[in-house]
Amino acid sequence: MARKTQGLGRFTDVALLVLISLAEGQKHGYRMISDIEEFSGTSLEPGTLYGALMRLEERGWIEPVESAERRKPYRITDGGRDALREQLATLRRVEQAGVRRMAWGQA
Repeated sequence: MARKTQGLGRFTDVALLVLISLAEGQKHGYRMISDIEEFSGTSLEPGTLYGALMRLEERGWIEPVESAERRKPYRITDGGRDALREQLATLRRVEQAGVRRMAWGQA
């Protein structure tokens, strides 16, 4: 099955976590790091996060939001929401296959 978003590349995990974080609203980097750790248990280094932000912005999946504050917030774009939906659907298929196969192995 061909994917229209061509995957998130080798940075899938971090990019997916960023998109999930921004799906609930705009955030700056430190808030994303805190949110991601809270919902996933994954602790990101700032360099890892900012590299992913740069790549996601280049793809048009997130965009910076003007702010009077020193911190630069980002928001997810419509293209980012489409990419997130597609990735989550793929993860659901993988999860369902894993559950089926685990049940089969228990029989």
